[in-house]
Amino acid sequence: MYRYDEFDHTLVSERVSQFKGQVARRLSGDLTEEQFRPLRLMNGLYLQLHAYMLRVAIPYGTLSSTQMRMLAHIADKYDRGYGHFTTRQNIQYNWPSLDQTPNILDELASVEMHAIQTSGNCIRNVTSDQYAGVAADEIEDPRVYCEIIRQWSTLHPEFSFLPRKFKIAVTGASTDRAATRVHDIGLQMVRGSEGEVGFKVIVGGGLGRTPIIGPTIREFLPKKHLLSYLEAVLRVYNQLGRRDNIYKARIKILVQSAGAEEFAAQVEEEWAHIRDGYLQLPQSEINRIRSYFAPPDYEILPAIDAEHALKMSEVPEFASWVERNAVAHRQPGYAIVNISLKPIGGIPGDATVAQMEIVADLAARYGLDEIRVTHEQNLVLPNVKQAELFAVWQKLAQSDLATPNLGLVSDIIACPGLDYCNLANARSIPVAQNISERFRDLERQHDIGDLKIKISGCINACGHHHVGNIGILGVDKKGVEFYQITLGGRADDGAALGDIIGPAFSYEDVVDAVETIIETYLAHRESDELFNDTYARIGPQPFKEKLYAAH
Repeated sequence: MYRYDEFDHTLVSERVSQFKGQVARRLSGDLTEEQFRPLRLMNGLYLQLHAYMLRVAIPYGTLSSTQMRMLAHIADKYDRGYGHFTTRQNIQYNWPSLDQTPNILDELASVEMHAIQTSGNCIRNVTSDQYAGVAADEIEDPRVYCEIIRQWSTLHPEFSFLPRKFKIAVTGASTDRAATRVHDIGLQMVRGSEGEVGFKVIVGGGLGRTPIIGPTIREFLPKKHLLSYLEAVLRVYNQLGRRDNIYKARIKILVQSAGAEEFAAQVEEEWAHIRDGYLQLPQSEINRIRSYFAPPDYEILPAIDAEHALKMSEVPEFASWVERNAVAHRQPGYAIVNISLKPIGGIPGDATVAQMEIVADLAARYGLDEIRVTHEQNLVLPNVKQAELFAVWQKLAQSDLATPNLGLVSDIIACPGLDYCNLANARSIPVAQNISERFRDLERQHDIGDLKIKISGCINACGHHHVGNIGILGVDKKGVEFYQITLGGRADDGAALGDIIGPAFSYEDVVDAVETIIETYLAHRESDELFNDTYARIGPQPFKEKLYAAH
């Protein structure tokens, strides 16, 4: 796990000191809210419907137990006893008081955390695969390159005021668990013709008002050219991206209007001027950063632990949890544990102080002191011995953290929606809770199988509804909440945008509509066919007929 060097410590310390002065000036009236706005946003502080919201960066979704305990402490001392983990692998606090925010940042700095570049028109928190470094299908640990990008991009003078916010995701696996094709830049580690490792470069993806699956502009980029190529992409965007219209300012609009081939040519032209300069990434620097992510001292264990196998046969509830929430590890005798933050009827992504402390304790005792945050609003213990899975499950179950629903109907992604966000048109959280309650029977969920439901409270798509197998978008109709449904979206290797199925449903009818969609799928499913496969085979008409039969 990366540890701050003297430059990181100095930068974060100075930023906290600066923000203390800025908050003091705002509280004294020396700064108006309009003058204060860009200053607070540079420190991850938003003004939402009811209060300020502080967004804290969790670079590439990796935490230590000490850092998780600090997040719990902040939720307890400065908020209302919980935090909200987001689709950007961040955590948000919804109720901090303005005068206390510098103290929060000061305490975060004590455990090497901050809120820098979690807002504003800059390069945001770099995200990655939650199984990075432990996945069996991985080429290399992508967090090494996420950290290199973080160091390059933090307070980069040329890219601190881009036309619009900018998001980068990196994956090192053959399975895309980082949704790279819906980011401004997605980097997928691949092997070249001679077996060398580099990156496939995807540019111009994104959701929101104009959802686009990003095109590949370079099939193979050598690792040594990573930063110079990213710099070239950002320079072209910074020069040509629109600044006259906030809705057309993202790089996806530039790539779409120019065409992927023409945009790639412009990047190549810019890159030619800088590719062999100071931004070349030496192998020594890659090795230096990689040393921070060296694998822990794993024990030599049998591939299948006998005690674990016995518990699986004796305790059906434990076996169900393992089968759904545990994933194969690259190291024999270990497992990757997914911790569901989606209990039946719960708020997706929320974790209480007690829950965060339990996860920190489990990481320290059983998980080699490491925790991951996923872009699907769950947590992960990436290094657990099979022999200790039963003990971990028991502890999680005591804190309502052992729901065996990973990837199922109740494992819903949802943004905060109208309960918190002043941009939202409709509530997301109650809809997610109501769907979860409707399908509370876990046997029914397991019979339905893998199905991704994603909910956004507005067109900004923080809930990634465009790429849900079932996507739900809150819309406003003359002051009344309605919900538009899309079908067939996905964010993985075969990323696709969902199709709008028809007129929107009222708040009272949307859960019934979701159930109708699922029952229609089950009626037409062949064997163990997944939802999107059935939808691709039969098309939208059977779903429309069932949904709108009474209209």
